[in-house]
Amino acid sequence: MDPGIKNHIDHYVHDLSNPSAPVLCEEMLSVADEACSAGDFDLAVEIYSSQIAELHHTDRGLCLRKADALARGGRIAEALDSYCIAANLQKLRPDELRILVDIIAQTICAKEQCDRKCSNSEGRCFESDEFEEEQNLDLFSCPICKCLLTDPTTLVCGHTFCKRCVEDAVVKECKSCCLKTIKSLRTFNVDGLRVNVIVSGLIAKWFDSESKARRCWLEGETHWKKNDLATAIQMFNKAVEQAPSICWLLARRAELHLEMKNFSQAIHDGDAMCQLRPWWPKAYYIKATAFKNAGRIEEALQEYLFCVALKSDWIAVKLEAQKILSDMFSLVFVNDGLAESLQPLSACPSPRIKTSSLLSSLHTSLPRDGARAGSSKESTFGCSKFKDRSSSLLKQTENFVNSGLYSLPVLPVLKRKWTEDAKAFEPPSKQLKEDEAPSSKLFPTLCGGRQVPSQILDSADFECSLCMRLYYEPVTTPCGHTFCLKCLERCLDHNPNCPLCKENLSEYLATRAYNITLLMEEVLQRYLSEELAERRILHEEEMKELSNLNQEVPIFVCTMAFPTIPCPLHVFEPRYRLMIRRSMETGTKQFGMCIADELKGFADHGCMLEVRDVKFFPDGRSVVDTIGIARFKVLSHGQRDGYHTAKIEYLEDMKVEGEELTELLKLHESVYDQATTWFTSLKDDMKNQIISHFGQLPVKDVDPQVNPNGPAWCWWLLAVLPLENRAQLTILAMNALKDRLIAIRRVLIFVTRKRPR
Repeated sequence: MDPGIKNHIDHYVHDLSNPSAPVLCEEMLSVADEACSAGDFDLAVEIYSSQIAELHHTDRGLCLRKADALARGGRIAEALDSYCIAANLQKLRPDELRILVDIIAQTICAKEQCDRKCSNSEGRCFESDEFEEEQNLDLFSCPICKCLLTDPTTLVCGHTFCKRCVEDAVVKECKSCCLKTIKSLRTFNVDGLRVNVIVSGLIAKWFDSESKARRCWLEGETHWKKNDLATAIQMFNKAVEQAPSICWLLARRAELHLEMKNFSQAIHDGDAMCQLRPWWPKAYYIKATAFKNAGRIEEALQEYLFCVALKSDWIAVKLEAQKILSDMFSLVFVNDGLAESLQPLSACPSPRIKTSSLLSSLHTSLPRDGARAGSSKESTFGCSKFKDRSSSLLKQTENFVNSGLYSLPVLPVLKRKWTEDAKAFEPPSKQLKEDEAPSSKLFPTLCGGRQVPSQILDSADFECSLCMRLYYEPVTTPCGHTFCLKCLERCLDHNPNCPLCKENLSEYLATRAYNITLLMEEVLQRYLSEELAERRILHEEEMKELSNLNQEVPIFVCTMAFPTIPCPLHVFEPRYRLMIRRSMETGTKQFGMCIADELKGFADHGCMLEVRDVKFFPDGRSVVDTIGIARFKVLSHGQRDGYHTAKIEYLEDMKVEGEELTELLKLHESVYDQATTWFTSLKDDMKNQIISHFGQLPVKDVDPQVNPNGPAWCWWLLAVLPLENRAQLTILAMNALKDRLIAIRRVLIFVTRKRPR
């Protein structure tokens, strides 16, 4: 015990031994409050009881504080006694019963967890509503309505929703967000949304009954909004016949029954939900609401309490339970007091509240604390100072509690007692014949969600209509058709229309919002993992083949390119759009550049280019910034998907030593000086054009043989000199730096002589 609290107790005992000493009520109440804060509820109860005993008149506030302490200490039966005394003095307000409701809910929860541990149950533990909803949300559920996708629509982000849900979310300015882009659904263009053709077909094939039920359900919702309740309930009944095990459907039908004041039918649906999903708070809330509207208050209270036990932060439900308890405690003492409340319950629902049934129902749902109450030396109703005109009534209550309430059997919390209206009820799964029972593969199950029946799973349903192979990186167009990403890109290279319906996709092409359809990707991974693995291997082999920059190098047939020299390209032909995209996808970011040849298609020598940047235009064209990195010789010519390819070998300059190196250095120095003189003599406007396109003349290398392709200034000069492509190609193919320098010197001499004076 806390030393400070012990000090207070010692002083209090000393004061009690001195009759003339005043009772330090405020000080002791402070001690009791500290004891409650420290979790010593028995000490707090003892102090409150002694304070009450010393008073000439019962203090209602002290009775409530004592009742709260008893409840928090687990002594529920004694707490009820103390609440009754307070209710006799003045009607209890709902907020004064908050702790009682919290403790009862916590006790129910703790008892259920204990029962599960004792029985070694493999079922799920007490869980929150949010966790359960998350578990029940599977691949084929809409993230907004949490139900089976109906008219599934795939947005540009790759996520799939019900078409109706997206439209409603935009109209209502819903805050629901796309899970990937974290953008409000309002940011997407939902005008003319199209249904995802393949997903819609698969859902109709795999979940036929539930899909039909969902459509009836939505039709019922439409009639409900129009206030045509009769037609609405017909559609809901038809939906339940198709899929009797969908709790959200039963919940909506129960809510419709409540609006139509069909309370017994609402209770029936509530029972069905509680059987199908014993841990769903909404099921108990709907059932409690139906009981309350039917005038069966005690049963409503039990359902409210169980609902609070499942979802402790549901404030509205907790308040309902507090209101009912407040009324029950107050009606103990109306009219003839307890005499009327002890009368047998009438057969029909009545607004009169029977407190005996209330107390019994509470104790049947809680651990027994009668032993503790029975062994207590002080009875709640035995306060020495409580001698007013209500003493006879309190005596009756004491006799009732001691003789009737504490002797009631304790029932397990979750063995719910059936209501009179539902005694003949059987869960939907038991009503059907064995061969008609809903399979876990056809209807939602709490743990695993919907499962696709293996006997109707067909890989042919997942073939791309363009490549006739299993989808790889499936992408859905705004018109609702699905293709492999690479297949769609190749088609859009040639024509900005959908390959199937021919709808114009120019805007889609411009945004390049090629996001994978996540639902399709997940279905493939889950149900066709082996086929997808084979498809992935095939794709990786193709990428490996494309990335081999010796065996099959893509060739861009256009102009001359040189090592170290920038070469900007404007790409618009479909074949080269494909080639550039593949070079980026494989990660090589390289391709060969050759000039055209009338006989072979392209020249026997060229330069490898490396992509530094790509800028795409809305119509599919692109500007590619490249730079030359190495020379090559073509060994064989080929083609792939419309563009040229080649088997190549890279060229390197031969190195020299000794006298040859000395001679090479002198030649290198001389030609560089000659090149500098020529460039300096050019007019300013021409020099500026050259510099803006190719940059400044590179500096002279100390060792001209350090680079396998030779000095950079040679290639810069070759690129700016006014030479024909064939002449440039001849110099490019040389593998001796000396020969290249001599050729450049001859060109410089020629252009210097020809230059007008």
